[in-house]
Amino acid sequence: MCEKIDFVVTWVDSNDENWRKEKQYYEDKMSINVDLNDNLRYRDWGFMKYWFRAVEKHAPWVNKVYFITEGHLPEWLNLENEKLVVIKHGDYIDEKYLPTYNSNVIELNIHKIKELSECFVLFNDDMFLNGDVKEEDFFKNGLPCDIGVFEPIKSQGTGIEHVILNNLEIVNKYYNSRHVLKNSLSKIYKFKYGKHMIKNIFLLPWKNILGYYDDHIPVSYKKSIFKEVYELEKDLFEKNYSYKFRSSKGISHWLIRYWQLTKGEFYPRSINTGNSYSMMDYKEIIQDIRNSTHKMICLNDSEVENFGYVRDVMLKEFNQKYPNKSEFEK
Repeated sequence: MCEKIDFVVTWVDSNDENWRKEKQYYEDKMSINVDLNDNLRYRDWGFMKYWFRAVEKHAPWVNKVYFITEGHLPEWLNLENEKLVVIKHGDYIDEKYLPTYNSNVIELNIHKIKELSECFVLFNDDMFLNGDVKEEDFFKNGLPCDIGVFEPIKSQGTGIEHVILNNLEIVNKYYNSRHVLKNSLSKIYKFKYGKHMIKNIFLLPWKNILGYYDDHIPVSYKKSIFKEVYELEKDLFEKNYSYKFRSSKGISHWLIRYWQLTKGEFYPRSINTGNSYSMMDYKEIIQDIRNSTHKMICLNDSEVENFGYVRDVMLKEFNQKYPNKSEFEK
């Protein structure tokens, strides 16, 4: 059982001029994958205070909130809040790999944060609670709640599919679909997966694991599983840490998720728990926010026309839903 559950959220202040200059300095020195390191991935919409307000309203039971940052902090952040733990990259990432502009490096070192609880939930700063959640929405019987659905890798033209393939190569090095049958047969045929369950029926006969369904919402993890995979593939992890920017040769924290799913170290949850949106679909997002259609939502940045207008409309919606300051604010 999980005695405590922590939330972990990563954040970058893309408006920090010193950070931008330093990032540009390294970009000019290196050949980087433009698709994986588009500036949209660093753009700040100004939603962070509402992330904290949502946590306070919808998950008052959370033990600690680990706020991971390069060093910059929102001016409104209340550092005196007992639930807040500010972690700088230099606090847990080896100095030889810093500075880093690679989210995979930032996330794949998380198990090195000593104070972090065994059971934690990893958020990106574009992932929000959107309704009341219980501990059982993230962990049940001591297991991370997740969706055990197979899905082949799709070419998206963004480079991310290469990273997913790299993750799967490691999983298939140690396991295959026969292990899934042995460890979690009862967890992959669930009506709560809806129409996605049919994917398991068709893909399970393949010996190799061809991919998993990624729903792009906060992920529940056990710290010990991070450590387990790291110890098995330490050289690979250390090589990945050396990539200052995201690379098609790299791996991501989804490797740990796939590992949990393959070993049966998860508890099945509904496919409707959360949803991922493109910011181009902001009108749909607004309806979800107003109606709390999903308990969790991810707002993926994209080439939005009239960025300023869409940002202001979204800020208004967040403020209407969460008008009061949280204890995380000064």
